[in-house]
Amino acid sequence: MNIPSELRYSKTDEWVRVEGDIATIGITDYAQSELGDIVYVELPEPGRVLQIDEMFGTVESVKAVADLYSPVAGEVVETNPAVTDRHELLNEDPYGEGWLIKVQLADPSQVDSLLTAEQYAEHIEERQKA
Repeated sequence: MNIPSELRYSKTDEWVRVEGDIATIGITDYAQSELGDIVYVELPEPGRVLQIDEMFGTVESVKAVADLYSPVAGEVVETNPAVTDRHELLNEDPYGEGWLIKVQLADPSQVDSLLTAEQYAEHIEERQKA
């Protein structure tokens, strides 16, 4: 399982990459592997303001439907049209071409409260034991 060390993670399986005051958000490799083949993605319109832990979309796979939750607060400034056209990008490249949204951070320090790669790996292990 791929858990890049430069990213931050939520307990709901979203990752965050921060560049300046923009956070790029996607689902983790673990999430896409648990979901299986993704067949549909619903994302918010740019301009929507999100709060931490607010649902911003859904991902449907052949096995399940998963809600997407924002790990940070801010305004959606961009969505990834490639994943709505080519859902398989979420399975093939969840940390690259398979990103979901970009958010203008309301408070960049919120990212510090997210899980590190090591903490996220431990979180997955605990869930798998339960």
